[in-house]
Parts: sequence; C-alpha cells; structure tokens
Amino acid sequence: MAMDCPICKDLERAFEARRSNYIAARSAAYYRVSTELAAYKNVEMERARSDFEEHQSVCVFEQE
Repeated sequence: MAMDCPICKDLERAFEARRSNYIAARSAAYYRVSTELAAYKNVEMERARSDFEEHQSVCVFEQE
C-alpha cells in the first residue's frame, strides 16, 4: 500500500481512531448494560473504513 497520499493517511488515521473507540466501547463495563453506544461506534468505524477503501479505489498513488 502506497501511503504517499495525504488523503489516504488521513482516512486511515480516522479509521484506526474509530476502530479504537469501538474496541474501547465494547470492552467497557457499561457495554453489558447498554449496547447502543458500541453499536454507534461500530457504525462510525464502518463508515470510516468505507471512506478509506472508496478513496483507495480511485487514489492515483495506489494505482502506481
């Protein structure tokens, strides 16, 4: 994966941050009581993953 593209770098960082937030929400003690926050974090993580993958499919740096 060519990471010369600043957009790729930003999108990957956003995905990793949201993935960390989701993992933290899943492992929190309150998760057993309310799964709504973890579900929200999961949706946000998947949106970030989708944005990253979508950009990679058209990124000129990835095509090299």
